Amino acid sequence: MRTLRFVAALVLATSGAWAAAACAPSGPAGRPLPELPLGASPLVPVPPDNPLTEAKVELGRRLFFDAQLSRDSTVSCSSCHEPERSFSDGRTVARGIDDKEGTRNAPALINRAYGRSFFWDGRARSLEEQALLPMVNPDEMGNTHEEILRRLGASGSYRRDFVDAFGDDEITKERMAQAIAGFVRTLVSGNSPFDRFEHLGDTAALSESARRGLALFRGRARCALCHTGGLFTDERFHNTGVTWRDGELLDSGRFVITGKNLHRGAFKTPTLRDVARTGPYMHDGSFATLEEVVDFYDRGGNINPYQDPDIQPLDLTLQEKESLLAFLRSLSGEMRFGRAPLDRESAHK
Repeated sequence: MRTLRFVAALVLATSGAWAAAACAPSGPAGRPLPELPLGASPLVPVPPDNPLTEAKVELGRRLFFDAQLSRDSTVSCSSCHEPERSFSDGRTVARGIDDKEGTRNAPALINRAYGRSFFWDGRARSLEEQALLPMVNPDEMGNTHEEILRRLGASGSYRRDFVDAFGDDEITKERMAQAIAGFVRTLVSGNSPFDRFEHLGDTAALSESARRGLALFRGRARCALCHTGGLFTDERFHNTGVTWRDGELLDSGRFVITGKNLHRGAFKTPTLRDVARTGPYMHDGSFATLEEVVDFYDRGGNINPYQDPDIQPLDLTLQEKESLLAFLRSLSGEMRFGRAPLDRESAHK
């Protein structure tokens, strides 16, 4: 079994962005693997009981794009997480079997290998746990794990794939989750114009407007209070007021998971990597454009009793808003998965 060994030192620069790795990851027999894109840490957090292997990642890729995981074989993981949209879906809220609509936007899966909790409310503590929940959600894939395992077990090619990935043909939901989580850990985006400016000193990579936007992002616009580091997220939960309408919270967010008042109406800070590709925005997809998002924060969100105190009116000028948008668009980079750059068509093969 060929194991992908990620050997690197993770060094945080004073700006919070990732610095260069001490050494590149190596493959079987010491063959170098293609480097992860600039700006992405090569130290990918991997659970000890689920090491990354090429066979496991390939099995996870196959499962991710396989609609037979849904009850009526019409919806796959990729239905809500499309490669060409940085593994989001472009809809206001997720859509499942029988065209059922959920209540929340499908978040992008890029760089989730580095995440600490999953879903907008953080209900899953690992990618393995996250992988199993949509399969049995009646508004998403609407299936049972037992039926999925029966279908996979009836496939000779799947049994062979499980042998390659795990050493024998036992098919369990835990192994299924491990394979999908392994694939998702390889969905990494980087080498954006911002990365070339930040890490290589390429001043031509960012326009003058985008450079002004970066200064605003880290300063007066207060974005970096939550969108921190190389992931552009603090992985924490904040009430910005998006869900506050007509004097009430339409969605209690993280509060449902923790029962803590400080989490009422709070949702996880999303990554801003590839943000120009992943609209509509917010947990409910209520903003169609980045312009709407900037306007929302400029006015201080929607004031409510549980709002995060860091959300304050900004009074940005039109030019400052345009500069901030130019910077946000500079975060669109290249995507890689597995051992090769992600070709947005070949991911489906």
